[in-house]
Amino acid sequence: MSMRRFYIVGFGALMLFDTTTQVSIKLATLRSGEFTFALDYVLALLGNPWLYTAIGGYLGAFVTWMTLLKRAPVGPAFAASHLELIPVMLISLYLFNEKLSLTQIAGCVCIVAGIVFLSLSEARQPQEKDAAAQD
Repeated sequence: MSMRRFYIVGFGALMLFDTTTQVSIKLATLRSGEFTFALDYVLALLGNPWLYTAIGGYLGAFVTWMTLLKRAPVGPAFAASHLELIPVMLISLYLFNEKLSLTQIAGCVCIVAGIVFLSLSEARQPQEKDAAAQD
């Protein structure tokens, strides 16, 4: 598998796991009722399948993240790991009737721009190292 394909599949899987986790946590809390320090609440939460979907999402994200870090440069990888905020926000518009603000849109643009700039910077570093080695 080429490195480009590895990154696309890996970060796609990471985004899917992270998005699933965040949405599942929201669904679990909505379906379990208002938080209280009571046994009834804990039992309701433990009986909620969305809790286990969230746990599975966390485990999947962890394994995917560890696999990606074996090969991906840390800077762009860390930034790209925050891409799940965008689909979570979009899903929340539909599932939870949340509103989208200009600040959220600006935040999404900043996340994507940061990933692009970090990736471009990382792509130039080997060229700069090669040029310095030749001098």
